[in-house]
Amino acid sequence: MAPSAVLLPLSALILLAQAPPGLVTTPPPVTSSDSPLSDQDDRILGVLPNFLTVSGPQQAVEPLTPRQKFTLVARQTYDPVTILSAAAGAGLSQTLDDDPKYGRGGVAYTQRFGAAVTDLSTQNFFGGAVLASLLHEDPRYFREGPQYGFWNRVGYALSRVVVTRTDAGTDRFAYSNLIGMAMGIALSNAYYPAASVSGREVGQRFGTSLLSSALFNILPEFWPDIHQKFLHNKGNNAKLPQTKQPRN
Repeated sequence: MAPSAVLLPLSALILLAQAPPGLVTTPPPVTSSDSPLSDQDDRILGVLPNFLTVSGPQQAVEPLTPRQKFTLVARQTYDPVTILSAAAGAGLSQTLDDDPKYGRGGVAYTQRFGAAVTDLSTQNFFGGAVLASLLHEDPRYFREGPQYGFWNRVGYALSRVVVTRTDAGTDRFAYSNLIGMAMGIALSNAYYPAASVSGREVGQRFGTSLLSSALFNILPEFWPDIHQKFLHNKGNNAKLPQTKQPRN
């Protein structure tokens, strides 16, 4: 599924959810869902998995252990919605006869679907679990929050594909993310058909993965704002008791 297919319908909501200029919004309170291994599912629009996001901008968090990094990455990667998105992407690739060029038919679709799941698994685990543990980098996305302006937050979200937080709480170049992404793409050459293995194809896959990761950071950055403005208030209003109008 193309990133724009999800981002564009939400762009209006993101803009509407912004506080008026000059207004400082109180950061959302820390909830149990911010726990790295909480049993409560964090889902954008109640559907998209959002387990790797720290919602509270001012929240002090403990660094993840290697085991927690592997657990969180596995939860995000093998969530049913993630698998369904891989199936949909394989279907679109099949329809357009796009890379990886396995051809047509049921066998080709199975190969495309298997390749899509493997691509997700290798890139996520190499970057977010293996290298993040070895290099002491945190695979989570830390929101900047509504106390900053809209475009500042968009730029921040896009930048986090190349900048990450270390286990010590400082920012640095995202070695684990970029190297892990490159390792996953390099490994894909072992199971992609020959027609989809070349320097140009590998470069395109790396660029697509980089762009997708950057764009999808925008959703968790603004989702709490959207939820607070459009869904939280609606739920509260629904619970208000109805009062009878006095008779004249």
